[in-house]
Amino acid sequence: MNTFSKRSFLFFTCFALLSFVSGQETSFTSFDGTKIAYTDEGHGKPVLLIHGFINTRKNWDKSQLKKDLIAKGYRVIAPDLRGNGDSGKPQEDDAYENDAEVTDLVWLINHLQLKKYKAVGYSRGSIVLAKLLTVDKRIKKAVLGGMGIDFSDPNWDRRLMFAEAFAGNTNELTKGAVEYAKSINADLQSLHLQQKHQPVTTKQALKKIKKRVLVIAGDRDVDNGSPAALQQALPKANLKLVPGDHNGTYKTAAFSKTICSFLK
Repeated sequence: MNTFSKRSFLFFTCFALLSFVSGQETSFTSFDGTKIAYTDEGHGKPVLLIHGFINTRKNWDKSQLKKDLIAKGYRVIAPDLRGNGDSGKPQEDDAYENDAEVTDLVWLINHLQLKKYKAVGYSRGSIVLAKLLTVDKRIKKAVLGGMGIDFSDPNWDRRLMFAEAFAGNTNELTKGAVEYAKSINADLQSLHLQQKHQPVTTKQALKKIKKRVLVIAGDRDVDNGSPAALQQALPKANLKLVPGDHNGTYKTAAFSKTICSFLK
């Protein structure tokens, strides 16, 4: 091998290693042809991180939790749910109906050929994860963060209000969220459809979940109903409140420490 070839080999080898270590975005094609982007970082037992509303997988980069999980030897998988980030943003109702986001996650786990995994959701990510718990037996433990019991109501007024807001009918409670979504160039039609067709896991369905679950929320987070009521609806759930409000709690060291202790 000549000098140029050796240098080229070393460059591309180093580039490949850096790409793997930094967890560059990759993607797969889900059940209906929608592209689902995700990162896959670290080694060891896999943990799936599911982001919240008007968020992407990159929001986990701002959290202490993701850093700690990788440092503790976990493999961290963080997708962009359909309609968000670098994933496809279909504009029709049928692309979000029938728990399409949940099916995407099942297909992602199939794509990665995982036999078992643990999962953490936050805010709307917890709503998606609750439904995922009802269909995927490969989940060993789950964390429902930043969420109370209200999502279990199919006619939850807050969901309906935000669906209307992203269809163009805002009020004093929702206009800030729409303005923020516009400021980050989020897809408003997709956000509308995510709320319109959001997964619902009723209290009756929650009672059938037999996996160990941690319900965790900030002590100033009351927007989505009672976390204690959610914990009581799950047969094998613990409840932990840590300092923080809805938008900031998932970034904190206390949130991370509690979850890492539960997952080990």
